[in-house]
Amino acid sequence: MEMDANPSASAVSTAVPSSAVQRDPVIDLVRFTCLLLVVAAHCMMVSPVLHKDGTVTTVNVLMEQGWFTPVAWGLMIVPLFFVLGGVTGLQSWRRLKAHGGTGFDFAQLRLLRLVRPAMALLAVMWGGLWVALLLGVHPQVIQLMTAGAAMPLWFLAAYLTAQLSIPLMARFHERAPFLTFAALVTLMMTVDSLRGALPVLAFANMIFVWCAVQQLGFFMADGFFERRSRTWLVGAIVSSNLLLGLVTGVAVYPGNMVVNLNPPNLCLLLLGVSQAATLQMLRNGLRGIAGFRWIRAVIAVAGRRSMTVYLWHLPLLVGMSGLLLLTDVPQPLAGTAEWWWARIPVFFAVVALLVPVVWLFGRLENRPTAASHARGPSRAAVVTAVVVVLLPVADAAFNGLTLALLGGGAACFALAVLLLGKVPTPVLPPPQRDGAEVRAGRWWTLPAPDLRANLEP
Repeated sequence: MEMDANPSASAVSTAVPSSAVQRDPVIDLVRFTCLLLVVAAHCMMVSPVLHKDGTVTTVNVLMEQGWFTPVAWGLMIVPLFFVLGGVTGLQSWRRLKAHGGTGFDFAQLRLLRLVRPAMALLAVMWGGLWVALLLGVHPQVIQLMTAGAAMPLWFLAAYLTAQLSIPLMARFHERAPFLTFAALVTLMMTVDSLRGALPVLAFANMIFVWCAVQQLGFFMADGFFERRSRTWLVGAIVSSNLLLGLVTGVAVYPGNMVVNLNPPNLCLLLLGVSQAATLQMLRNGLRGIAGFRWIRAVIAVAGRRSMTVYLWHLPLLVGMSGLLLLTDVPQPLAGTAEWWWARIPVFFAVVALLVPVVWLFGRLENRPTAASHARGPSRAAVVTAVVVVLLPVADAAFNGLTLALLGGGAACFALAVLLLGKVPTPVLPPPQRDGAEVRAGRWWTLPAPDLRANLEP
């Protein structure tokens, strides 16, 4: 695709034909790498200790390490997930819209793709933990296991909220991209300045911060970062990190990025700017790595099951660590050299446990499909499904996840799936249809068959 020769033209493309949306192997590779880093980081955090009275406590070893605070600047890749989600989400929305889809269709597809895997996790955990409780497992241990599902759920809530906003934010982005971004930053800074007086207000940045970071993905999807010079990209990386060091150095914000994560604040946006610019600088090299056949094969499988891996890895890790406490397997003291070396087999053990789980539940991430005569649910049903999903997640974010809420959340998610019903088909004839494809019966209903992991996260 040729670059616009007019240097005064808008840096943002507002009309992207459906044929221009192509799968980017770099996006898949980066998302897969980030997912591995998340699993590895959690393996370095969970360290349960069994006491003589039967209770269990956990030690977050990684958070207690002094060297982790600066390292977390590089390991905190959550903003990058939202940047990538902005890239792929905007592309998916534009393609859906080009084929006659609406914002409600987009919301339905996103809800189904994200809620169905979470529904399975909550249902299985609720049933399994109730069985464990009836068998005499200490309630404190049950609560510890329940908390293992809370961390993935907060991300699901934030990510789903940002994704559902894409049709609206895309409209603002097309009309005034920089003004839209500036408005989100202003709202974010306003919340940050008032969070001391009104702590509960800080959770509003679950919307403003992540939508602002997602907008960076919009800019990347439109080629804004691609058109910047290498000097500009380096300047963006250096200046965002210098500003991050300034606001944490004078104690305006905590220096530990994990502490800044929930609820998010300005620090996460600065990391997002740095990570988006870094991704653009490394893009050519990453494209070469992603070109290897075996890497493409691994990512093609893992990428389509990324949400299942994310949701299940921490509960599996917590469950495995808890069960090991009941065996005679030596348990090294947390933080010792032996404990750190043990993180390697723990990581591979979690990966091994994920294989059957992905095989059993991964299909819930498959693209929803429908017959050509299928009709989507009403707008009221989609809105109700959104509320039904977000209510238990918000409750867990504010009050913590309990066994009762685990079951209630599973029921709410199941209700949302029932409300969403069948997948909508285009309401308008798809543009630029090839006559031979139509005659051969290869024309698709929404979503198109080539929208894989990176276009339908």
